Amino acid sequence: MRSFEEIHAIAADRKGGADALESLLTKPKPAADVAQVPEDRWLAGFSRAIFQTGISWKVVDKKWDGIEAAFKGFDVGACAMMDDDWFDALLRDTRIIRHGAKVQAVRDNAAFLLSLRDRGGAGRVFADWPATDYAGLLALLKTEGSRLGASTGQYAMRLQGRDGYMMSTDVVARLVAEGVIDKSPSSKRAMTAVQGAFNTWMDQSGRSLTEISRVLALSV
Repeated sequence: MRSFEEIHAIAADRKGGADALESLLTKPKPAADVAQVPEDRWLAGFSRAIFQTGISWKVVDKKWDGIEAAFKGFDVGACAMMDDDWFDALLRDTRIIRHGAKVQAVRDNAAFLLSLRDRGGAGRVFADWPATDYAGLLALLKTEGSRLGASTGQYAMRLQGRDGYMMSTDVVARLVAEGVIDKSPSSKRAMTAVQGAFNTWMDQSGRSLTEISRVLALSV
């Protein structure tokens, strides 16, 4: 496995130099800011990531104001208590993406967020989760959330500025090239290997997971 400095050099060469590469990188929000994100914005972010799956993101963007209104601003308590009448009405509501399983996921993820209140609240849980075990946070989203596995959960965290990596096609290609994994990671063992590689590169560079992930993508 190459050092982060070597991978950074590959990416810089592809993008016209170190300064040009740096201009393409983004940094995560401070953990204190992530901790202050209210529950309704977490539910909105989860829902946006889920609704975007499998369709044009532009369609979701165009409908978003209507989606917000239809789900009552993603009020967590209200969505968690969604009854059958409201659910059925949503499936007829042209303001939203009328996909039963995705509408159900809004209700289920509202319940998931409510459950995190006993652990200090969603913002606190997500903000305080250590970067060195980001794979563990993704596992939490997959097992306790609804339709938040794989890239959906990763993107939802990125929307809120939480530090993390994205298993995009290019990032996976770099990880394969470095011998970390042999295909897109889907098992706990593979994600442990991915986390170990990112932890090494964090130690070497002092950079965030977000920056490292972006450098890996731009190196391909």
